Amino acid sequence: MARIVVLGGSFGGLTAAFELKRLLGKRADITVISYDEKFVFVPSLPWVAMGSRRAADITLPLKPILERKGMTFIHEAAKGIDADASKVVTATKDVPYDYLVIATGPYLPFEEVPGLGPEKGYTECIFTLDQAERTNKAWNKFLENPGPVVTGSVQGVSCFGPTYEYAFEIDTELSRRKIRHKVPIVFVTPEPYIGHFGIGGLRNSKRMMEDEFAKRDIKIITNTAVDEISPGEVRLKDGTKLPFKLSMLAPAMKGVAAVAHLGNPRGFIPVDAKYRHTKHKNIFCVGVAMAIAPPEQTPVPTGVPKTGYMTVKMAKVASRAITSDITGVTPPEGIPIDVVCLMDMGNTAAIMKASPVLPPRQESELKAGLRYRWLKIAFERYFLWKIKRGLSSLP
Repeated sequence: MARIVVLGGSFGGLTAAFELKRLLGKRADITVISYDEKFVFVPSLPWVAMGSRRAADITLPLKPILERKGMTFIHEAAKGIDADASKVVTATKDVPYDYLVIATGPYLPFEEVPGLGPEKGYTECIFTLDQAERTNKAWNKFLENPGPVVTGSVQGVSCFGPTYEYAFEIDTELSRRKIRHKVPIVFVTPEPYIGHFGIGGLRNSKRMMEDEFAKRDIKIITNTAVDEISPGEVRLKDGTKLPFKLSMLAPAMKGVAAVAHLGNPRGFIPVDAKYRHTKHKNIFCVGVAMAIAPPEQTPVPTGVPKTGYMTVKMAKVASRAITSDITGVTPPEGIPIDVVCLMDMGNTAAIMKASPVLPPRQESELKAGLRYRWLKIAFERYFLWKIKRGLSSLP
């Protein structure tokens, strides 16, 4: 029986675990290790920050879901990987493996920009559930005495979607409360132009986003780096000073400490077309932890987003490759990963499709409309229903 260990209990980790169990059955002993005891539907975190979702609405306990499928769950953080000995080290035990799937997500290095972040800095973030809940508290306090807002991303960011959503959502809510005129909003980003998204843009994304920000009277500062944040002020590299009463700035990402030694200087894991480590053939990596080169060098560094949709696709490819190793059945050829993304815009939404995610593309699409907001809500409910039942074979 093959011993398979999966690091991470989010989109990539759960999809890999469910798929491997479905494909291998009793031929595999599968263990999932996660520092978080719950699955979090990350795309809904901006809604948590705005107060339209609670933690209970978008989380599921991992242990009962995995145990019903005949898998073992270890609620601990991985402390390290001994790739030569093929074992994962936690605080209390060593967990040996024949195959390892790394789906840890990122480490958020707030310390790279002085004053950045909710713990030791002066800005909020919405990349984790705890951060989104904290941002909601900051939002409610802000509403008591509103003023300037600075939101967006610092240099090196690869996950742009939530920052766009947050800007559009606060604009919509302030307008609904009839206090939008009291709140100047500035959106800062390292992207060379608005709508770049770290993927070289998408069809008419530049024009569409420029129009949307202009319609909402949100000031855009592109191609910029943040030098430091002090209480009530964001300072850019060019000397510009932006005052704020509320600021939500997304940080860059790095590989988590437990697996960073297997990766590049930023700690991201190099893989082949089937998400197998380029050196350690029994290690696979999917999602944010995986290294992917940007499509172009930008004046201010940006990274490539790895969405939940992309991560699920990666996990399925990696699972088939592991299944092939164990069963001897030739897996399908690896194909370029495409992306489908639903962006909430407060009073409307947009759908973005790119195949493959990086240019040149076979096809791409970008549309806006209220129906896509209802589609995003429906997808949230569908995906949580699917995860609760471990139905990874469904789209």
